Amino acid sequence: MPRIIPSPRFLLLFTASLLGLASATVRAQSPGKAVDLFNGHDFAGWQYVVSPATDIKAVCSYKDGGVIAVTGAPIGYLATTASYKNYKLHVEWRWPADPVKNSNSGVLIHIASGPVNGTQWPVCFQVQTKPTRAGDILPMGGTPAFTEKLTTPPGARTPQLDRQQPSNEKPFGEWNTCDIVCRDGTMDVTINGLAQNHVTGCKPAEGTVGFQLEGMPYDLRNVRIEVLK
Repeated sequence: MPRIIPSPRFLLLFTASLLGLASATVRAQSPGKAVDLFNGHDFAGWQYVVSPATDIKAVCSYKDGGVIAVTGAPIGYLATTASYKNYKLHVEWRWPADPVKNSNSGVLIHIASGPVNGTQWPVCFQVQTKPTRAGDILPMGGTPAFTEKLTTPPGARTPQLDRQQPSNEKPFGEWNTCDIVCRDGTMDVTINGLAQNHVTGCKPAEGTVGFQLEGMPYDLRNVRIEVLK
């Protein structure tokens, strides 16, 4: 069989196309540019951490308008496959108009390791989105927490730093926004435009990000991250 030798023009075009793809990837991760963490058609870049292992498509699906419907069960958590440090995370979530009693979930920040201490939860920080408690910060998995004193007493089963302002969540069925800015161990949390929490000395100070599934359904949309300069 004769050997096929690519022409110089083909090699030039092929190399240029590879450089273009590499450049697009670099731009997507470049500081100062917000990137959608859900691509709108599949769940590439995400994993569902649960035991026994369950396909992420069993608990997440797309609806019109780029909305991600989360079933909430089985209990576990979603996490990005990429790790982040020094970033702004924007999340929009809503509970059903008639939510399940005791609905609960949260945004997971700086996920450093898988489930620990015999629970379904990793070493990380949780920004609470539980109804009436959005904006609380919970150190999870035995993380050393942060500089600020916890609201809960020492040794509490669920350590927590309460939000700083009264609840400003939207009525059930309406969209809420959560903006989290992480920089060099600090974390600022804003709920629906109101600053609700601030902590410093966070350890870990980087990791993957994700969402808690506590058995109750809710919706997500416009989940974006911007790496800080």
